[in-house]
Amino acid sequence: MFHEPDPDRPRHKKEILIIAGLVLGVIAIAAVVYLMSGYSREMGIAVIRIDGVIVTGDYYGDGYTGSEYAGRLIRDAADDPIVDAIVIRMNSPGGTPAAAQEIVADVKYARAKKPVVISMGDIATSSAYYISAYGDRIYADPDTLTGGIGTAWTFFDISGWMEQENLSVLVVKSGSMKDMGSEYRPLTDAERNYAGELVNASFERFIADVMSERTIERSSVEDARVVRGEEAISMGLVDELGNLFDAIDGARELS
Repeated sequence: MFHEPDPDRPRHKKEILIIAGLVLGVIAIAAVVYLMSGYSREMGIAVIRIDGVIVTGDYYGDGYTGSEYAGRLIRDAADDPIVDAIVIRMNSPGGTPAAAQEIVADVKYARAKKPVVISMGDIATSSAYYISAYGDRIYADPDTLTGGIGTAWTFFDISGWMEQENLSVLVVKSGSMKDMGSEYRPLTDAERNYAGELVNASFERFIADVMSERTIERSSVEDARVVRGEEAISMGLVDELGNLFDAIDGARELS
């Protein structure tokens, strides 16, 4: 039986090819965005790196990690439906308490949605441990340096050298402590006492937060000493010995 050709058929084919091309293009763009995001993925596990000194700000590199940068990656991974768990690779000597507190808020946000595991590298002390304490599980190498639970405020005094060089500084100030910590003069007794109050208050917040997350003895950490990863397990600071890949496997188990 003879059938007349359908004049609209070539047009339908062309429309189908255009739609298919658009779909493939969208998929390709999504794949590029997925692969170029700020964190890497290991079979459903997002790995986020915190390296160097931790400070507030939105940048990463040159020996620093900003709290806004790290926090955004943590929250993006928490909201990503493809990510089943998060591993934070920590390699930091610490940083400012405020920066750690900002990242802790982001870790708590993420932990409410999926497991968060910490993998310690060479060092994870002070504020870096502060953040780590909020992980669901902490991994460290036997010789990872961790702990250092404490706060410090360093002051420099070059007034002796200035006197030798016959240099002087005149400061007009509204309050007696306005230039506290300036290098051109030593602290007064009142300033020294006040600095101690600030440092101790910060430490009490630090250790209280850590002890709310980890079962540790205050007496074993309040001297702020640094310990090896192997010792940290017996102290309750770390859960398991292992490298990044062990932490990824552990995160997968938790998820």
